Amino acid sequence: MMHTAILGLGSNINPNENINRALELLKRIADVKKISKIIITKPIGITDQPDFHNGAVLIDTMHEKDMLKLQLKTIEDQLGRDRSRPKFGPREIDLDIVVFDNVVVDEDYHQREFLQKVVDSIWL
Repeated sequence: MMHTAILGLGSNINPNENINRALELLKRIADVKKISKIIITKPIGITDQPDFHNGAVLIDTMHEKDMLKLQLKTIEDQLGRDRSRPKFGPREIDLDIVVFDNVVVDEDYHQREFLQKVVDSIWL
């Protein structure tokens, strides 16, 4: 069965390179339908770090939500994401399922205006 998902993506370590590489890797596991504009946001929590580049990607995938989540973690690992860093610290890439089959599954969507902006630009 085909599923539709919207993924949030962000980076503040070599963001242009890492976002482009993440998109190329996503194309290997899903049909990328639409990509939002990338917006620059200030870090949350730990503010002494570079600004984040954030966007969203609309995909179709054969993967169920849990398997897709594992695939996204694999892509993060391939791009060198260091999970020993603090939660709100710098990162090479961050990939999250925000919407799955037209249901918001990431509570950050309701709390972060930038996430609503990039997701809504390709969803609504």
